[in-house]
Order: sequence, then C-alpha cells, then structure tokens
Amino acid sequence: MDDSPAAKRLTAGATRTVTVREAVIHLLRGWGCTTMFGNPGSTELPLFKDWPPDFRYVLGLQESVVVGMADAYALGTRNAAFVNLHSAAGTGHGLGALFGAWKNNSPVVVIAGQQARSMLLMEPFLGAQDAAEFPKPYVKFSIEPARAEDVPAAIARAYYTAMQEPRGPVFVSVPVDDWDKACEPIEPRTVISRKRPDAQGLKLIADALAGATNPCLVVGADVDRSGAFDLTVKLAERYETPVWVAPRTYRCNFPESHRLFAGFLPISKASVADALKGFDVILALGSPVFTYHAESNGQVLPAGAALYQIVNDEVQAAFTPVGTTVVASVDAAVEDLLALPAPKVARRGQGRGPRPMLEPTAPMTSAYVMQRVGMLRPRDSIVVEEAPTARGPMNEFLPIDTPDGFFTTGSGGLGYGLPASVGMALARPDQRIVAVIGDGSSMYGIQALWSAAQLKLPISFLIINNGGYLALKQMAGLFQMTEVVGTDLPGIDFTGLAPALGVPAARVERAEDLDAALKDAFASTGPRLLDISVEASFADHL
Repeated sequence: MDDSPAAKRLTAGATRTVTVREAVIHLLRGWGCTTMFGNPGSTELPLFKDWPPDFRYVLGLQESVVVGMADAYALGTRNAAFVNLHSAAGTGHGLGALFGAWKNNSPVVVIAGQQARSMLLMEPFLGAQDAAEFPKPYVKFSIEPARAEDVPAAIARAYYTAMQEPRGPVFVSVPVDDWDKACEPIEPRTVISRKRPDAQGLKLIADALAGATNPCLVVGADVDRSGAFDLTVKLAERYETPVWVAPRTYRCNFPESHRLFAGFLPISKASVADALKGFDVILALGSPVFTYHAESNGQVLPAGAALYQIVNDEVQAAFTPVGTTVVASVDAAVEDLLALPAPKVARRGQGRGPRPMLEPTAPMTSAYVMQRVGMLRPRDSIVVEEAPTARGPMNEFLPIDTPDGFFTTGSGGLGYGLPASVGMALARPDQRIVAVIGDGSSMYGIQALWSAAQLKLPISFLIINNGGYLALKQMAGLFQMTEVVGTDLPGIDFTGLAPALGVPAARVERAEDLDAALKDAFASTGPRLLDISVEASFADHL
C-alpha cells in the first residue's frame, strides 16, 4: 500500500497533475511490475528519486547482464520485466541480450536514459542520436516521446505491445529532464490477447490426424510459453502420435520421459527430413517450420508427408514453405482440438525409449555428467542452459519432464545463461535453479555471479569445462577446416574467479567425486559453482 502524497493525488478523482516519474511508478505498480533491473548511469538518475519502498532494484554489473536477467524474469513471471539502461553506449552494451529477448519472445520493456532535451541539438556528451532507431529491428515498438508529458502514455503503449502475442521486447528513450515535469496521470488497464483458431482449419487438422497411418507432432517453444504443455500431452495420447522437439527449441514442450517422446530434431534440412521419414501427417505445434543451423539441400519434408501447423505468429505462418497453417493461440487451438469428438485410433505410437546407463570414464564425458545431474537434481528444479557442446548429451541423458522446467536462449548468442539463471531465481524463489553453462559461454556474463551472491539466490552453477570453444571446432568440419584459431581457453580459474565475486566454488575432475559435489551444490542455500572438467570430445556435441 502506497500512502505517499503522490499516490493520494493519483487517487483523488479530480483533474490533477503529477510528475512524469510519479505517473510511471503508478503504472508499474498497477501492472505488478515492481522489480526493475539495471546498471545505472547519469541520464537515468532522476527516475529513481524517492524510489518507493515496495519497488526492488536489481543491480547487474553490465548492461547485457541486466537485460538477460530481465529476459528470464519475464519468462518466469509471465509478465513484462522492466530494465533500465544508460543512453547510447549503455544501450549498445545491452543490444546482444535484447536480440536474445526478441528471439525468446520475452516481454522486456527497456527504459533508456537520454540527455536533456534542451541539449540534444548540440550533440551533448552521453547523448543518443536517433535513440529510437538504435535497437531496431529487434524490438516490437520503439519511441522517444515528443514531449515529457507523453512519457507515461509511451511506456503504457510499450507495455501493452510487449505483452501482445507474439510477445517481445520494446524500447522507450526518456530524456533526463522529463522525469520531474508535470503531466496528467493515466490508469493501468487490462488487454487480453488470446486468439481462437478457425474452426474449419482446425477440423482439417483433426481429420488429417485421425486418418493418418503414422502421424507425429513436432513441438516448439509456443507450447510451453502458451501454457499448453499438459494439453499437448493429452493430444499426443489421443492420437497416439510420437512427439519430436523442433530444431533449436529453447523451452521444454513435452515430457522427455514420456513413452511417446521421440527425441530432438537435428539442425539441417536434409537431416530433419530424414528423421521424419515414414510419417505421413506432421503437425508442427507452436513451432516454425523449421529453424536450421547447418546448410543442406533437399526437401523440407520426406516424400509423401503432409504438414499442418498451428502457430501464433503471422510472420512464421508467412515464411512456412509447405503445408497448411492455422494462426491461433496454441493453448486455445489444442483445447479446441481436444473438444472435438475423439477418433478411434488402433495404432500405438512409439517414442525413443529409455536411455542406457553410462559408466564413468577418465576424463569424464559431458554425457556422464548430464546423466548424474539428471538423477541427483531436485525434482522441481529448473534447468537454465548455455553449454553448446553439452546440449546434445543433455538432451539425451538429462530429461526435462515439467512445464517451465527448462530455459535457454533462442538467439544462439552467448551470454544468456548466467544472467538468466539470476532472473529465473528471482521469478521462482521457491525452486532450485540448475545452471548448466559452458566454460566459454560463462565469460560472456560472468558478472552475474556477483548479483547471485549479493541476492543469496539458490542457484547451482555447473561449468561444463572442456577447455575451449569446442562447438566451433566441431562446426569447422562443415567448412573443410582442420584447425580453427582462437578456440582454446587455457588458464581460466573458476575456483578463484567465482569466490572473488562472492560465490563458493569447487573443481571436479574425477567421476568418483562428482556425485558428492553435485549433492552439496544442490543442497546449498545460496549460490554454489562447480567447475566440472570433461573430455573435449566432438561426440558429445552430436
């Protein structure tokens, strides 16, 4: 409850004015957005004058780190997250992470500082030229309001735009002298965005699934993001369809221990078509068709297969190369599919089956480490991942079976994992966060360890240390290269670096020491880091 004079003026019911700062704080409170991430600079300071006691400011030590925190916090809370950046260079530092939020469909609202309006014609120190153009095209909406009085309305429009499906980041540049100007307050409102599918299009899909000899589902991030995880399980069981995960999907969209779980589709056109061979009807649910990483020729689908797609993004619907697409909210579409009469299905779908138990080796493999993590981690823990060469072994041996149980970046850019683990821990304070991070990836956001320590967050940081950028060495074969410069990372002492930032750390080199170290890390009340030495094996990346 805010009993400040500004709040009383806001609720007085008469024509009144407040400061721009008071009006914005009122909006944020009404939206339930009382946490702000930032790394402050001089052009933002007036925003924080008389900072309300019911608001929380989360400090990160670099701008890309705070955007990554906000990205995961938005996903974990399912509400927009606000992040404050410095003008020009500070915003530039955060752009890589903003691109990640764009790919993750995270509703991140960036409020960036700007120099005083009266100085802008003279290109002042710390001024941002064409500030609203800087973050494009990786924001849904970007503006520097023409008047100080328009700032609250601009931030309101940014919030509602960020929250509309498909969600994504937005940007508002605010000159430093705007915050104390007078304006009329505006009230927060509710905007509901849930698009039901076209009934005729949905019947085409239902009839195709019912009449198929061997159908399958391909699930993407919109399944988990829309809350359709459990509904999708029911859909797969109704039609007895094996379920594949779309290439480069960054959420868990189907329980990976389920009997119908088929596995993860690979990253090239030819290999995807080969994996889907034998299926006559393919339903891509909440997924683009398809996200490739490695170039190859050939058809999108195997011969004889018909593709149907349900996705909430008109852009994805437009670039889908084959098949029939229904644009709708994924959860609403699956609800409506399940409401149709259940077909008689005689077939029984087959998934990939259980994974074999691995024996310890010296040195350890990433696969063995992932299997032990999967067996020992708390059941309700959330896995945040950014370990490219361990992603394949993790998919094989660390099954994720719960909605909102797994997060990684959809952008492919490094620097997400450590900050995201902090943001997710703040969003889900009652759950253990297990951060699986590569040694190379960690150095793009290592400052996040300091924030985790200061906030005493229950995060288990697992550095999967293969001594370099092994993913690049593996990819080099695609270009007929035998050697790659700049891919070895000797001499990084995580057991020295992490404690210097406030996080206790230990090195694990032997398989016989791994279980005890993991149990200790998972039981800690605050953050704990394990530097786990693994074999530099290309096989782990397949």
